[in-house]
Amino acid sequence: MTKKPLRIALFTSLYAPFLTGVSIAVHQRVHWLLQQGHEVFLIHPEINDQYPKQVGNRPMRGLEELRPFPNFTSFAFPTKPLIFYKSLPQPLSYRHWSDTKLLEKFQPDIIIVEEAPQLRGFYSLYLQGYGRPVGVEYAKRTNTPIVSIFHTDIVAYIKYYIGNVFFNLLRPLLPVLIKQFSEAYTLNLFSSREQLTKYQNLKAQRSEYLPYQGIDCEKFHPRNISYNPIPEDNRPTLLFVGRITAEKNVTQLLDAYPLIAAKIPNVHLVIVGSGPLDAQIRQRAQQFKSGVTIWGESHGLELLGWFARADVFVNPSTTENFCTTTNEALASGTPVVAALAPSTTEQVLPGYNGFLAAPDNPVDFAQKVIAILENPELQTELSQQARPSILEFDWSACMQKFEDRLYQLMTTSK
Repeated sequence: MTKKPLRIALFTSLYAPFLTGVSIAVHQRVHWLLQQGHEVFLIHPEINDQYPKQVGNRPMRGLEELRPFPNFTSFAFPTKPLIFYKSLPQPLSYRHWSDTKLLEKFQPDIIIVEEAPQLRGFYSLYLQGYGRPVGVEYAKRTNTPIVSIFHTDIVAYIKYYIGNVFFNLLRPLLPVLIKQFSEAYTLNLFSSREQLTKYQNLKAQRSEYLPYQGIDCEKFHPRNISYNPIPEDNRPTLLFVGRITAEKNVTQLLDAYPLIAAKIPNVHLVIVGSGPLDAQIRQRAQQFKSGVTIWGESHGLELLGWFARADVFVNPSTTENFCTTTNEALASGTPVVAALAPSTTEQVLPGYNGFLAAPDNPVDFAQKVIAILENPELQTELSQQARPSILEFDWSACMQKFEDRLYQLMTTSK
């Protein structure tokens, strides 16, 4: 039986040209839903002249790819730069725009809110943000299902930035806040089983695991070695791709690098990305001369080439929630060394497609990388097993499960 297409209102805190994993995932999700015939109303952050010029000039896939679909409409809500991170947006308060009016006009069958904590203002402790749960007022009044999608481990971010002392003072309030926040939605989705368990222990309500965070396994593929950005460079290459921010722990790579280089003298560390720690990372990298390359942002075929070119993908972050770039590296046939975090155990299988290192431990991290680079047979084995280990998270398979869950919610609400 053919299913009736859905009218979907999708709110997102991040979208092109703001460069994050969330932005890319949201675009892929909307594009897939449109291809299936669903009508999608995308409510996304505006770009304005308050942001650095390079933000608006990024060659990212975005609205121009969606506008040809007759079943697509969009609205850009007003924003200003996030405190301490001027390249990312924070929505202005509900006094400046009304989610309820937008929904009353569109009359969706279902509402999806991606990265709801940031929309509300949790990222900036209510100094900025919409100020209340987006979409909830209309959803309750009309009995419309509303789904919150958790991309970021917001509790880990809070702990990282305020430190253990202040976090321990805040800890007793977390279950109260998370319970209140999660109760506002019909369903809260987590892409990691470990993250789900963590938040359920913190009293998250109506929460479940769903592998919605897929990647395009045809796009990320070992054959992309043909796009090798440094074809004349035969040094063993370590690759990091991501935002250059404190919570990504990029500085730990520079702590581990000299330990690796002591055993593998010609090893080459390439850091791809941008962020508020750019200047600090570049300054520190100068002491290693040609051994460390700060590449900056990379897009398109060049980025695909980096993933396939690397000998080991390195991810020192302890705040990841089913990291997209880790999956992209594995799909490209590149083994991964990642810090042990609440989701990396679901992606990196030690001794099969990579290794897990103790968190915030550059010595252990370096040893895990050395173990791969010193053993060509092991590296070959890990590389061969990397891609098969991640195929179940192909984008089309994940989105089919996501679509099925939306229809189930519709049936339940009726």
